[in-house]
Amino acid sequence: MQDNAGRPKADADPTASTTKPSTAGARVSSICVYCGSGPGLNPAYVAAARTLGESMAANGIGLVYGGGSLGLMGEVARATLAAGGKVTGIIPAFLSQREKMLREADELIVTDDMHQRKMLMFQRSDAFVALPGGIGTLEELVEQLTWSQLGRHDKPIVLANIDGFWSPFLHLLAHMKGDAFIRPGLDIRFVVVDRADQIVPTVVAAASGTQQADPALIAKF
Repeated sequence: MQDNAGRPKADADPTASTTKPSTAGARVSSICVYCGSGPGLNPAYVAAARTLGESMAANGIGLVYGGGSLGLMGEVARATLAAGGKVTGIIPAFLSQREKMLREADELIVTDDMHQRKMLMFQRSDAFVALPGGIGTLEELVEQLTWSQLGRHDKPIVLANIDGFWSPFLHLLAHMKGDAFIRPGLDIRFVVVDRADQIVPTVVAAASGTQQADPALIAKF
């Protein structure tokens, strides 16, 4: 929904118009990437961000991301642009200076608040990928997992467990499963990959319905 100025309403449900039809079998034209506004200490994280950007561009898939130029956010965006891909950055006004929004992006949308930002990122994307990042990355990832768990969307979600970064989170999910807070009928649907070059093929396979979940992962979660 939009207000009279053509801006999205902050109280609109990002998933309201996307519960159907299913994305299974659909072409992936854009991927939302959640990642840190810092580079992290492990050089593998920056390398993974660059590889992902190049891979998306090579496959004609646009990047939707948080709009910043710093850290892994900037790395994945610049790598996508350098390889000829399209980049859409979506950033709230209060973060435009702090995260130094990437003005070179093909499309740069400045929102009023975080709710509008996340709504647009959801609506503009066919799938979601989480690279290493901080609490913001975790919050965005968990929100998409929750919406999927509750049947609000079936867009692919891929966790890029670069050098085991997300392993503690996976252990937490296993703990929740063991204590019956993740119960049958409330399954968490996502795919874990270990290398950046696996991300795009995994997303495409998941969207086409050919991606099969890892039995070992099902046993854990």
